[in-house]
Amino acid sequence: MEITSAEFVVSNSRADMCPATHLPEYAFIGRSNVGKSSLINMLTKQPKLAMTSATPGKTLLINHFLVNKEWYLVDLPGYGYAQRGKKMMDKIEKLIQHYVLEREQMTCLFVLVDSRLAPQKIDMEFIEWLGENGVPFAIIFTKADKQSAGKTRANVDIYLSELSKQWEELPPYFISSAEKKTGRKEILDYIEQINHSITKNHTL
Repeated sequence: MEITSAEFVVSNSRADMCPATHLPEYAFIGRSNVGKSSLINMLTKQPKLAMTSATPGKTLLINHFLVNKEWYLVDLPGYGYAQRGKKMMDKIEKLIQHYVLEREQMTCLFVLVDSRLAPQKIDMEFIEWLGENGVPFAIIFTKADKQSAGKTRANVDIYLSELSKQWEELPPYFISSAEKKTGRKEILDYIEQINHSITKNHTL
């Protein structure tokens, strides 16, 4: 897929206020500081589309970006940033749950995981919750450029092995680096493939 346009449309503090369209939405979520903004900017080839910040946990809203006038890329708040305080964390958790479970246009949720870390309890619990609720998702292992390819592969294999204890069939996954643009083609091709199948089903 070639990205010919990507534009910010709207930010919302409530899932029921998101754009009233029938276009498919691909949402991106992960723990704070997992490299979400950098990944979004890399995918869209727009270095300032999603604001990157030295302070993790800055995204507190649901941000919609219209891509190629055909689909929405949705930037969701990061989860598990303890310094926000319990009240704010509860509010964000409700916001995420409402969007992920109630938003009909949500076609696939990309869960971002830091490829340098051992499986984190908060990520595993979130992925388990997605499975329990039948949410379509894929995993993106980020920051692959921060270590050797062998180390990244080993960490990903450990992660998949951990997931396979609970999952009969593993979700699709991608290895990415915003710095080196690793995984860009694979992720966009995956989105394009889903878009094609949606269009095909609508014309049948």
